[in-house]
Amino acid sequence: MRLKKIVEAADAIAVIHSGDTVASAGYAGSGTPDQLFVALEQRFLDSGDPTDLTLVFSTGQGDMKEKGLNRLAHEGLVRRVIGGYFGLSPKIEQLIVESRIEAYNLPEGVMTQLYRDIGAGKPGTLSRVGLDTYIDPRHGGGRMNARTTEEIVRLMQIDGEDVLFFKAFPINVALIRGTTADPDGNITTERESLSLENLALAIAARNSGGIVIAQVERVAAEGSLDARRVKVPGILVDCVVLTEPEYHMQTYGTQFSPALSGELRLPVERVKPVALSDRKVIARRAVLELAPNSVINVGVGSIPDQVPLVAGEERVQDLLSLAVDSGVIGGVPMSGLDFGTATNYQAVIDHACAFDFIDGGGLDAAFLGFGECDARGNVNASKFGKRIPGCGGFIDITQNAKKVVFMGTFSSGGLEVAIDDGRVQIVKEGRSSKFVERIAQVTFSADAARRSGQEVLFVTERCVFRLEADGLAIVEVAPGIDLERDVLQRLPFRPVVDGPRAMDPAVFRAAPMHLRDRMLNLNMDERLSYDADTNTVYMNYAGMRVRDQADLKAIRDAVDNLLAPLGKRVHSIVNYERFTCDDDVFDDYIELVKYVEQTYYLSVRRYTSGAFLRHKLGTELAKREMSSEVLHPQPKKKGG
Repeated sequence: MRLKKIVEAADAIAVIHSGDTVASAGYAGSGTPDQLFVALEQRFLDSGDPTDLTLVFSTGQGDMKEKGLNRLAHEGLVRRVIGGYFGLSPKIEQLIVESRIEAYNLPEGVMTQLYRDIGAGKPGTLSRVGLDTYIDPRHGGGRMNARTTEEIVRLMQIDGEDVLFFKAFPINVALIRGTTADPDGNITTERESLSLENLALAIAARNSGGIVIAQVERVAAEGSLDARRVKVPGILVDCVVLTEPEYHMQTYGTQFSPALSGELRLPVERVKPVALSDRKVIARRAVLELAPNSVINVGVGSIPDQVPLVAGEERVQDLLSLAVDSGVIGGVPMSGLDFGTATNYQAVIDHACAFDFIDGGGLDAAFLGFGECDARGNVNASKFGKRIPGCGGFIDITQNAKKVVFMGTFSSGGLEVAIDDGRVQIVKEGRSSKFVERIAQVTFSADAARRSGQEVLFVTERCVFRLEADGLAIVEVAPGIDLERDVLQRLPFRPVVDGPRAMDPAVFRAAPMHLRDRMLNLNMDERLSYDADTNTVYMNYAGMRVRDQADLKAIRDAVDNLLAPLGKRVHSIVNYERFTCDDDVFDDYIELVKYVEQTYYLSVRRYTSGAFLRHKLGTELAKREMSSEVLHPQPKKKGG
């Protein structure tokens, strides 16, 4: 067999020149080309060459110790980094903190989309992501230390709206990874856990006049690969390196699992309840925000990690779809060194496509941790003293999800909480409050969220804050917590005190919360409201599932009870987002809609983004000579 493009690692790395821009794919340990990193490091240590490289990466590639980009953290080898996340490569992070290299931190999604635009020969990427945060050139432009002076992010206006322009640049070398290659350089990824940005990065380097080096674990005979499984065609690949197993782990936590590559599905085990703790309490209160048929994102961290566990305990996984920003859709997300992957997933899409979905508003809700929060509701999740992990996908997700639930303990550093029979007691207060007068860096802009009408909550073990026009408002307090002593006196600012009501006692008890019943219950009293000033009734049917005649009766009774006493007709606005109705009662539901319209309405506007539901509702309403237009909700401007 002629090897053609198959070469030794040292020979492949020899084509990298001093001053090159080297971009690598990878997500933590998934798809990270460690063999190529090892060879590049060894060449530098042996010869002092190459020097002054610019490293480009969309997200963290490392194990927080020695692997991944940590291998390249040598002064002289690296002059500049442009990265989405530094938290997994503390050796790179140290070079940045000590201003020994130039450093830019850009949002993960923007980075992946920038690769595509570089490949397409575009001048750069336009995005709202990052407005009013430290990515915005008015607030630093993503520059991470004093040594970094050049501006690579510009503020522009298009039709009067602020947008950010991320300047394109040539990529001289792309380091990618796959499973199998043939001698012509065609690459498949059947044993990889993620698709990542391999194709976009290869096109970007190829069309920049650069080279593409691929790391694989096996070589197939020429012409033997199934063309449908080739993810990076050989015309884009200059050389292929056959790697050693220790430098080609599926993730940094797993050498190989067919469950992570989608080869098999694991049997669904009965979920063992997690012991009740402050972390679980926060997650339980957060999951009360879930609605059926939602697509949600769960961030990394010990508290967000609890959300899938609580969902499993409460038997609601089938009512939701989890989307990981790495490109995983559905399934059970993994944590720790396997973070970014999942088992029993529905699909894995390319990294940039995952952020197309996120940036376009595809997420119904996001559940994320937070480091600091100020009185306005701004959040810092990217800079803590000498730690500058950066934003990763945090800005993309928090600026574009319809609802954001920030999760964290009220204080940190020695906090001790006792939870007993539905009540909370602060045994020992933490040394540092997460609610501060001034945050170190704005990773989430509260003003941008307010302008877009985004719903934002902050859930702690003792209270819940809601983002409002004037800042944070306390809307719930845990049973056993003294509002003045345990909350207000420990804040450096005075929040709005809205009520507040008691947090649900079920959150603080070991017994199941019966979340499945809650999610499937229509809760009609909470879904209907009447505004006398505009004579309008608002019907929020988002996430509602109509299953049987009892549900139909509940809807009719609630509408009659609200509107009949008014003694006049009203305008109506109905939100049908993620609404479903079982087939055997659908005709009866439409007849109920006809009754309500003929009995109570002056006018009606119905909305849903679901194309099939718009068509189905509109068709059936038209048959009955009713108001049949079902509109697509116009998205509000995001970020600006």
